[in-house]
Amino acid sequence: MTTATLTSKGQITIPLPVRRKLGVDAGDRVEFIDLGGGQMGIMAATVEVSSLKGIVKKPKAAVSIAAMNRAIAKRGAGK
Repeated sequence: MTTATLTSKGQITIPLPVRRKLGVDAGDRVEFIDLGGGQMGIMAATVEVSSLKGIVKKPKAAVSIAAMNRAIAKRGAGK
C-alpha cells in the first residue's frame, strides 16, 4: 500500500507509483470520489466527458414533476 503525508496546508504529494497508474503528470487534475464508509477514491480527471456516455442507463419510466416535488419535500428542501 502506498501512503502520503498531509501538510499543514492540507496538501499531499501523490506518490509516483500512483501517478503512473493514474497516468497523470504535473498540471493534470484528479477527482476525489466518496466511496462511502469513510473511504475515498481518486481518479484522473483527464477523460473527455463524452466517454462517459452510456454509463447511466435511462430510467424505465419518466418521473413526473409532482413526484420530483414530493421527493424534494420528503428530503426537507428549503430548511
